[in-house]
Amino acid sequence: MPTAMQTHRIGLIGAGQMATALACGWVRTQLMRPADILASDPSEEARHRFTQATQARTTANNQEVVEQAEVLVLAVKPQQIGGVLEELRAHLQPSQLVISVVAGLRLAKLQEALRPAIRLVRVMPNTPCLVGWGVSAYCLGPTATEPDGHLVAELFGAVGKTYHVQEAWMDAITGLSGSGPAYGFVILEALADAGVRLGLPRQVALGLAAHTLLGAAQMVITTGEHPAVLKDRVASPGGTTIMGLYALERGGVRAALMEAVEAAARRSAELAQLL
Repeated sequence: MPTAMQTHRIGLIGAGQMATALACGWVRTQLMRPADILASDPSEEARHRFTQATQARTTANNQEVVEQAEVLVLAVKPQQIGGVLEELRAHLQPSQLVISVVAGLRLAKLQEALRPAIRLVRVMPNTPCLVGWGVSAYCLGPTATEPDGHLVAELFGAVGKTYHVQEAWMDAITGLSGSGPAYGFVILEALADAGVRLGLPRQVALGLAAHTLLGAAQMVITTGEHPAVLKDRVASPGGTTIMGLYALERGGVRAALMEAVEAAARRSAELAQLL
């Protein structure tokens, strides 16, 4: 199985938060040396932040990145991707692997904008990648190989968990894990606010809420048991937890979260049509 170190050189088109998080993960886990990473960005400030965080090189020239990289990561905003692809098309070689983390950009559209021979992988990461606790779903383009998939899993595994999925699932994944951190922040904030309302200091309430959610998630991951089973173990007859759960059901929290994921997934599908 190939490793990122064997790939030698990785280029990032875009040096924003996600590109910086990925490069930091590669350097931190020693998958890559800073000298083998090159990122481009028109913003001098973004380039400076990237270098400060990763010790890797940057440039304002996208073509320079393409010419030096064997693996290319597209990490620009969706509204910028059209011009970037037009610029890169003439310089890409069939030997290069292109990984896109551009939200909503489907493989067929990407293949059409580049060339049929170019190997492509689409990835949907999320913002906890910034702290090494992300989750990324990836799907392979028609010409991508199994080793390409292993490489992508290794690269994105440096900043969290990875899942190999069908592209047809990507809108749902965007609505769930892509947008999901924001839902978690709202729930966390609400729990902390409740603690403050009941007299707890803000920092104590926030810490309790954050570690409570983190612990609950870790129990699901570690035990492999269904959340409903773990919930029932906490909710003793006539106790405090069952009363709290009853209040959540009356407030429609479960339905609201499901609708949030569906709404975000629908919007992802709509945005894909605009690219």
